[in-house]
Amino acid sequence: MLKFPAPLLPGDLIAVPAPSSGVTGKHVARLELAIAHLRSRGYRVIEGGNLRSQHKDASAAASLRAEELRQFLHDPEVAAIIPPWGGELASEILELLDFQSLRQARPKWMLGYSDISTLLLPITLLAGWASAHGTNLMEMTPGNTDPLASGALAILEAPLGTPITQHASSLHQTHWQNFAANPQAGFKLTEPTAWKRLDGSPEPLLLRGRLIGGCLDTLASLAGTPFGKLPAFIEAHRQEGVILYLENAELSPPALVRTLLSLRRQGWFTGLAGLMFGRNAAPGNESAEHLSHTEALQSVCATLPCPVLYDMDIGHQPPQLTLINGALAEIRFAERAGTLTQTAGR
Repeated sequence: MLKFPAPLLPGDLIAVPAPSSGVTGKHVARLELAIAHLRSRGYRVIEGGNLRSQHKDASAAASLRAEELRQFLHDPEVAAIIPPWGGELASEILELLDFQSLRQARPKWMLGYSDISTLLLPITLLAGWASAHGTNLMEMTPGNTDPLASGALAILEAPLGTPITQHASSLHQTHWQNFAANPQAGFKLTEPTAWKRLDGSPEPLLLRGRLIGGCLDTLASLAGTPFGKLPAFIEAHRQEGVILYLENAELSPPALVRTLLSLRRQGWFTGLAGLMFGRNAAPGNESAEHLSHTEALQSVCATLPCPVLYDMDIGHQPPQLTLINGALAEIRFAERAGTLTQTAGR
């Protein structure tokens, strides 16, 4: 049974740990701006002890990161956990967390994307808590006025059972601003957004089901392990339907084919009501001699019995939707755009 955290309220305590990468050097100014923004919205903030450190591609040793996150997950005063950003090595701490004990604890929101997906998926699949895939803390600054980014917290503040609708962006970015040089920088939204159907059809489409997913680069390593039992989740919610969403950060088209084939062979695409891919952030070679990103998707997913959408507002080319793992959702697609309406608490 899925458990949904209580809506965030002014005065709630938000924890900011670094279960993957920490924040150091010239990026600290950006971190402080983001934390100040949380406080300006009426929240109290507690920092993790590893937040402002980085060594060997992570904020601290795996044992220290796991213990810090474990304390925040079990602390009844903490209402939400929002790491600063992703990183590379969140997978190291999975065996050090007791997801079964969390099933008995009061759920709290955890928000993020990229390597934070490595934690969000098991939290939903094993602990039974709804979790939030979306804008990370380092993107939550006053200068980021895009509706999808600035509205992420509002979705976690909404009363349970209230349908919340988000609209496709009109523009997105392909290159990040330099946060170190300009801590107040917002997104550089220059490219027109166009949601697409993998079958090329211009016809409108409606998908219904429970959302689950995250960053393909990190989640693929969980398939076939105790932390990635997605086929069981799909089967448990077959009557409502399940919509899987994935986004590619760094996989080349051939690597993407291999990864998607592995997931398909392990049952991740069996019984889905729909499959959604975010905008591709990985560099590619668009020459005729090489696979394109779209061709990679088509080679594995074109024969799936469920509808497939791609180039959606998910992932490393912001802005992005806030997607609640476990929430019932409706995705309406028409004329290269669309809406996502989700209801947490049902």
